[in-house]
Amino acid sequence: MRKINLIVVHCSATRVDQPFPVDKLIACHQARFGFTGYHYYITRDGQLYQTRHENLPGAHAHHYNQHSIGVCYEGGLLANGQPADTRTPEQKAALWHLLKSLKVDYPDAQILGHCELPHVAKTCPNFLASKEYATL
Repeated sequence: MRKINLIVVHCSATRVDQPFPVDKLIACHQARFGFTGYHYYITRDGQLYQTRHENLPGAHAHHYNQHSIGVCYEGGLLANGQPADTRTPEQKAALWHLLKSLKVDYPDAQILGHCELPHVAKTCPNFLASKEYATL
């Protein structure tokens, strides 16, 4: 069993006007890594998918994969390609419930957005997860 001390929130960095369903995410990651890099994926309608078993390291946060869980929401870019918090109310609810559940399983795990990790130049997930989920 892996020691989990970090839960990293991501966005798929896809435009709000271009669907990126779970099968496309899986195909993209299969081509890139040989497996799905995120442990969970939340589509715009709030549907939650477990895309990788929690006992297996992901491929979502370089240098942190061995001891983290990766959670991703569909979106993160406006129609013009600008980064933005594009979470729907359904995604926000699903993400909150998932993170609350993960904190029960991993009470010592810190919740951070990808952009909050040291040496990460990305804006992903386009909001401060540590602030939004500080009370979990």
